This record gives sequence, structure tokens and C-alpha cells, in this order.
Amino acid sequence: MAQHFATVDDYIASFPPDVQEVLQRVRETIHAAVPDAPEKIRYDIAAVMVGPTRAIHFAGWKKHVGLYPVPPLEGELEQEIAPYRAAKDSANFLYAQPIPYDLIARVAAAIAARYR
Repeated sequence: MAQHFATVDDYIASFPPDVQEVLQRVRETIHAAVPDAPEKIRYDIAAVMVGPTRAIHFAGWKKHVGLYPVPPLEGELEQEIAPYRAAKDSANFLYAQPIPYDLIARVAAAIAARYR
């Protein structure tokens, strides 16, 4: 059964320390790209709201951190995110590889611009 969390802090704290560090940095990266955006738990994972009903979700998994939804992006940004796409609307970043926080920031900014 899935755990239910009251806050994003509670969600992040439920992971091992090394994953907590990655999730916290992803969280900070999204917030830097989308200042003053509220956050909440949606679908039992962390979300940063980019509109009244739209959000950038991030989740920790056994081998990766996921970013959802990641719609088709424009030009070069789509080419950069393509190697991380796990499905049409998601991106997975393996813990075993360097996490491209700068790319996550640019993707978050592009998603926010689309929905704001």
C-alpha cells in the first residue's frame, strides 16, 4: 500500500539519505526556476504548482528520480531531455549518473511558462 504524506518534507524524509539529497536538490532547482510556486503532495508524490491545476511532479524511485509530466518541448530543449524520456510525458534521471540539475531547471521554467 502506498504511503500518504502530509508535506513534501515528509515525502523527502521517507527516503534514504542519499536519495533525500537528490530529491531536495531537485526541489530547490524547480523552485529556483519557478519562484514563489506553492508545493503540495499530489498522487502521493511531491509537486510544485505552476498554475491552478498544473504541476511539475518529482518522485524518488529505487534507481532514479522522475519528473512528470514533461510535455513535448521546443527545439534544442527537447533534444536535451530526449535521452531521459521514459515515456511520452516523463523523464527519469538515474542516481548512478550525474543529475543534470541545470536541464531540470530549464525544463521546469519551460513548463511553467507554458501553463502560466
